[in-house]
Amino acid sequence: MIGASREALAAGRENLESLTDNTSVDVAKLARELTAVTALLDREVSLRRVLTDPSRSGQDKATFVGTLLAGQVSGETVDLVSGLVRSRWSGGRDFADSVEELAAYAEIIAAEKAGQLDDVEDELFRFGRIVSGSNELRSALTEPKAGPAAKAELIKKLLGGRANAGTVRLVSTLVTNPRGRSLEHGLESYSKLAAARRGRVVALVTSAVPLSDGQKDRLGSALGRLYGRQVHLNIDVDPTVQGGVRVQIGDEIIDGTVSSRLEGARQALEG
Repeated sequence: MIGASREALAAGRENLESLTDNTSVDVAKLARELTAVTALLDREVSLRRVLTDPSRSGQDKATFVGTLLAGQVSGETVDLVSGLVRSRWSGGRDFADSVEELAAYAEIIAAEKAGQLDDVEDELFRFGRIVSGSNELRSALTEPKAGPAAKAELIKKLLGGRANAGTVRLVSTLVTNPRGRSLEHGLESYSKLAAARRGRVVALVTSAVPLSDGQKDRLGSALGRLYGRQVHLNIDVDPTVQGGVRVQIGDEIIDGTVSSRLEGARQALEG
């Protein structure tokens, strides 16, 4: 997302944060309603075009949104979407993508307000690890022939009563309406939203054995000094790394594993 759309999304996020500062706002309900608006925009291509038409005034489009959504969603959702259509967008798809992102961000904020964001972050990461380790489960969740209702029921069986309600809603939305994303990419995007909410970055740490709390604290502090921001660690245990740790933050990789050093030595010998 570039140009006008990027600026419009940033403004929408600021509006959402301001709106959810009000303790009377039901943030989880706001997230569900924004998800419903996303589904509407996905179904109605012509509606996306109307709401992002640069030849129409922002106020005209906001009035249209108010009429369209009146009685269907809360006033907070109407206000937020009305603010979005007042902005300029590079394309209708960007607009729908942004509403979807704000829906997920609202779930993140709801979890934070409930003091459950750490749990949601951990559950999303662990679920991603489980899916990546099971081709059968991944196929069941991504098979196009399987209907949304069946996928939602599977998520309920897997996570219901075991995970935070916000986690269940996020994952259910992702598997029932992936919107062209892979399951892994969608889960990663949620992790980034949670990190952005806390003003920190996320590091995927792979080690041969589980790290102790002390080791996690020391590693997190060292990475925080290196990147100048708080770093959240997602720990993945993989015996094949043969000692040491591998850290990935975005596209940057810090590999201090024994297996990496052995591979480097092998390549040097062959060279």
